[in-house]
Amino acid sequence: MGATGHTGAKIAQRLLKSGAKVRALGRTESKLAALRSAGAEVRTGDVADAGFLAEAFRGADAAYTLLATDRHAPDYAERQAREGEAIAGAVRDSGVSHVVALSSLGANLHEATGVIAGLHAQEGRLQRIAGINLLLLRPASFFENFFEALDVVRHMGVLADSVAPDIAMPMVAADDIAAVAAKALMERDWSGIAVQELLGPRDLSQAEVARILGQRIGQPDLHYVQLPDADMADALVGAGLSASFADLYVEMTRAFNANRVHPLAGCATRSCTPTTFEDFAGELAGAYAALLSCHKFVKTN
Repeated sequence: MGATGHTGAKIAQRLLKSGAKVRALGRTESKLAALRSAGAEVRTGDVADAGFLAEAFRGADAAYTLLATDRHAPDYAERQAREGEAIAGAVRDSGVSHVVALSSLGANLHEATGVIAGLHAQEGRLQRIAGINLLLLRPASFFENFFEALDVVRHMGVLADSVAPDIAMPMVAADDIAAVAAKALMERDWSGIAVQELLGPRDLSQAEVARILGQRIGQPDLHYVQLPDADMADALVGAGLSASFADLYVEMTRAFNANRVHPLAGCATRSCTPTTFEDFAGELAGAYAALLSCHKFVKTN
């Protein structure tokens, strides 16, 4: 699933390079074209359609699942639940024996975690399916989330969110998640229910992210601003996201600020992934340069 997203695309590419047969799922044919050209079988359909998913999972040695919920949905939690029920039903009906499910750090908690609470519910749905071997991946916040902040940096000259500036949190690169997931899908070397946290090489605060990013984009004075919850929710709605998602997002950041979302196992060898934010910041800098170039072109034309 999610074969055009941050983790799914990278997993599919890794599997194809290893010689595996890959069935890539997505919503639109055009976005799957590159994977088809690389040798994947592609299927398009609605991820909330249990019948579509069951047919796609059928005959597979293993499936990678995730909740790719639409942040524009009027009722974000309801959409999460509908997709989650479809995935669980498809796993049950298809008979697939090994499932790698993308979840999140904090999914052990059942309430007051905003969007993460939906992943807690999904873990429960999958755990109740008899006879499957389930690997729950619980990554920290993605480095890739900062791509969405670049336009604010361009317009406002700051990095902004509702997370407290000096709280150090685990963060991880999507490619490192993909490496773990692809290996699990290939080797299928676990049985029953397993949980693996993915934490990045070290914890980072928002203030430190701003400092590193500022250096890479040529703005050494870039700083981080913590927005009040109400202002953050308004900003998300102003960007076109649903009020339902916005409310759950700020609830999640309140959980971060209260240190309720944290690793359970600590940075064990299998949990600490290798890509540093300093390494990843080059990708952000490239995207920022492209954004500036595009804006300059539009302005001059």
